[in-house]
Amino acid sequence: MDFTMKSLSLYAAVTLTGLSAGLFYAWAVSVIPGTQRVIDTTYLEAMQAINRAILNPTFYLSFFGSLIMLGVASFYHYQSNGFWLILVAMLLYLVGTFGVTVFGNVPLNDQLDILDLADLSPAKLAKFREYYETKWNRFHTIRSLFSIASFMLSLLAVFSTTKL
Repeated sequence: MDFTMKSLSLYAAVTLTGLSAGLFYAWAVSVIPGTQRVIDTTYLEAMQAINRAILNPTFYLSFFGSLIMLGVASFYHYQSNGFWLILVAMLLYLVGTFGVTVFGNVPLNDQLDILDLADLSPAKLAKFREYYETKWNRFHTIRSLFSIASFMLSLLAVFSTTKL
């Protein structure tokens, strides 16, 4: 197997995109169903804590690294078999995963972060939860689907560029 920058960039892109897609998938099938079962205060406190905790180097590596490595891999694979698959994977990730997160989920997280939950009445907690959870989960579904599609295309690019 040829371990050039060309191949390493694609393997790194697939790995990081897979980790990102896996995180969003795992969240969709475990955290969301779990948080739907708790009371409003517990849900909002948990989401505040999770939103603060996820901002760490490991998350940044997969979230930003996916986009960067898909870009690097598309550069190295220009005029090769997998170029269009990698380019489309990068664009899907850029718009549907990165863009939706930055312009959809993050603003909602910022709104939640500044709330002092102890100062809100049960009715206001319920109202904010309904607003936040509905929108946040919709954006999460979109970014999950796009990250999975991006991963699948980048994986197909590996098969299209590898000689078996």
